[in-house]
Amino acid sequence: MTEVEGRRAIVDAHQHFWDPRVNHHPWLCDEPPIPFRYGDYSSLRRPYLPSDYRRDSARFDVVASVYVEAEWSEGAAVDELEYIAGLRRESGLPSVAVAQAWLDRPDVEQQLDRLAAFDFVRSVRHKPRSNAAPGGPPGGLTDAAWLRGFEALARRELHFDLQAPWWHLHEAAELARRCPEVQIIVNHAALPADRSDEGLAAWRAAVRQAAQCPNIAMKISGLGVRGQPWTAQANRGIVLSAIEAFGVDRCMFASNFPVDSLCATFDQIFDGFADVVRDFRESERRALFHDNAIRLYAIPLA
Repeated sequence: MTEVEGRRAIVDAHQHFWDPRVNHHPWLCDEPPIPFRYGDYSSLRRPYLPSDYRRDSARFDVVASVYVEAEWSEGAAVDELEYIAGLRRESGLPSVAVAQAWLDRPDVEQQLDRLAAFDFVRSVRHKPRSNAAPGGPPGGLTDAAWLRGFEALARRELHFDLQAPWWHLHEAAELARRCPEVQIIVNHAALPADRSDEGLAAWRAAVRQAAQCPNIAMKISGLGVRGQPWTAQANRGIVLSAIEAFGVDRCMFASNFPVDSLCATFDQIFDGFADVVRDFRESERRALFHDNAIRLYAIPLA
């Protein structure tokens, strides 16, 4: 693994900044707090800025990062990007961004034009309607209005970051086949929260189906489980199964900080990834920690 001054060089493919004192994030500001997959998240309801991130990641040479929208108030996507542009000027982070978009709205074309005008925006995210458990009716990825918005991404050369549980990956695969020119990046390994043998078997089958589409890639991140420590041993099977399905060239590691600070330190997460892939070739480790995120998000490096 490439190191600079003894520190491993990484690109963090999924991280957040926020300041609830000056910007309205309903999930961080409003009462009562929303139900959250990691449980109590009161410690997140405070500013998290580049100085905090640099402190948390100090053991690593973070050469670039991908900011992912942090659920500002609906309709505030441009305000969010202007705020992030200010952070970039002041601190040099983040390198690029995934913007919030509402693909099922009538004004989606105008939305996307405004987002694409920011030269550091590479992708958009709109968490589609999903079922709470496997089975049930089709999810939001199949809605006609949503599909029209998704198809508009291609005309602006924007990617799509998908955050949905694994039982909607068959719909994502259909979406990928319908719009092969749009790069889809699955967030948080498609949320394999059920670690039972049956749950993991179903997750692996869904992941393998999605991986058949060459325009789907995967971020390996957000692997915490409520009430359990984040360890390489606990997550080894998830990481290796994702890489086996998608291949080394379509996976990338990410911190999901500060959200995943609820279950681990930055060091524990990236040291854990390194432990899982310690027997990989150097070129493969570099792809997972660095090169793939640079390529998929078109990140310029000095």
